[in-house]
Amino acid sequence: VQLQASGGGLVQAGDSLRLSCAASGRTFSSYGMGWFRQAPGKEREFVGAINWSGRSTNYADSVKGRFTISRDNAKNTVYLQMNSLKPEDTAVYYCAATRRGVPSQFVAQYDYWGQGTLVTVSS
Repeated sequence: VQLQASGGGLVQAGDSLRLSCAASGRTFSSYGMGWFRQAPGKEREFVGAINWSGRSTNYADSVKGRFTISRDNAKNTVYLQMNSLKPEDTAVYYCAATRRGVPSQFVAQYDYWGQGTLVTVSS
């Protein structure tokens, strides 16, 4: 599976942004998908995840109520809608796929990673 994240950019605090992650391969619909982020000098952290069917999601406390993850299995794409962005959301955002099919929050459980897309939120 190859993953291509896109949609990052420079926005102001309070703005919205939608990230997309396009996947190659015919088995996309069986994978759990996650979004992680990494700010300069910090470890990669969990943002949100969705199970293979799209019926189950999981979010970090820091983004609950502001971010929404969704997927379109027909398009082999997962999305991260980010609303009410804050400067502390500034990071490189990565999408990842896990063969487990579940919305895991653990980096080690993901088998494939995209290249990352930079989100910068100015105050």
